[in-house]
Amino acid sequence: MRFSYDPRQNIAYIRFQKKSSEIESVRISDELMIDLAPDGTVYGIELLNANEQLGRGDMGRFLIVNEATGQEVDVPIAFS
Repeated sequence: MRFSYDPRQNIAYIRFQKKSSEIESVRISDELMIDLAPDGTVYGIELLNANEQLGRGDMGRFLIVNEATGQEVDVPIAFS
């Protein structure tokens, strides 16, 4: 999995798998797109207006939680 942020376009992308040529982008809202394979597999999630969405309520931090072990990693998100 890869999380990327492009401050020039203000877009964040969470990639679960490498894209293939058969991906369909589905617009969920004005700020959210999901890339799907024909079989329904999610390849990625694109957040438009990302700095606003990612900064809401959690002060621009990204918390990764292993639900099985309870281990947490807190990662600050740098917006510029």
